[in-house]
Amino acid sequence: MNATGQQVAPQLANGALPKGRSPLAHLLHALNQPLTGLQCSLELAAAGRRRPEEYVRTLREGLDLTARMRVLVEAIRELTDTQPEAGAVEIFRFDGLLRDTADDLRPVGEAMGVHLLPVSSMPLSVKADRRCLAALIFRLLESALALTQKGSDLQVVLTPEPEQVCFAVSWTPGPPPQHSPFSRQELALLVAQDGFERAGWQWTHTWEKTVHICTVRLPPTSAFGALQACRSGDME
Repeated sequence: MNATGQQVAPQLANGALPKGRSPLAHLLHALNQPLTGLQCSLELAAAGRRRPEEYVRTLREGLDLTARMRVLVEAIRELTDTQPEAGAVEIFRFDGLLRDTADDLRPVGEAMGVHLLPVSSMPLSVKADRRCLAALIFRLLESALALTQKGSDLQVVLTPEPEQVCFAVSWTPGPPPQHSPFSRQELALLVAQDGFERAGWQWTHTWEKTVHICTVRLPPTSAFGALQACRSGDME
């Protein structure tokens, strides 16, 4: 990856989208670059007779550009297909859901050389669509694992805030993936962010030295419907 890619990669991971542009508009704009490149490559190949090795090079470049477009189209499809749906709202232990999701992904992290640290057992309950919330947490942690430096830790911390549910995911990023900032791994994180924001959560990105921290907060009410922080006693 060149120096430019290394500079741009953190911008997408930090949610630094162009001001006023939605994730969908951002991806549609990004799709224009490889599409234009593919068109130019094919036009040059058809402009006159070429040596066989030049046609082979054009085909390889075209395949690379097509692969990049496919990743972007997959992300666009996921953004448009993951509209929040009204589901069964119930009261449940949020800390348990967070911990169970992390436990499910821990073997995946170990296979990737990343240690997913245990989640704190602070008792905290919410009233929400459990299925939808579980899917969002899974996607966030899965994306973070894919971006974490091999041999380092990924940490999930549940923190108490007045009338809010708040948890933070922190990791040390590895080398920028191929085609950064529009790699499959980075786009997956963008899709996770979009899902939480559609559901009414507040999404914040910060950096502390080399550590990337993604903080997600749930206000007392959100797009899930009757979604609010509850005392753990409500479970009884």
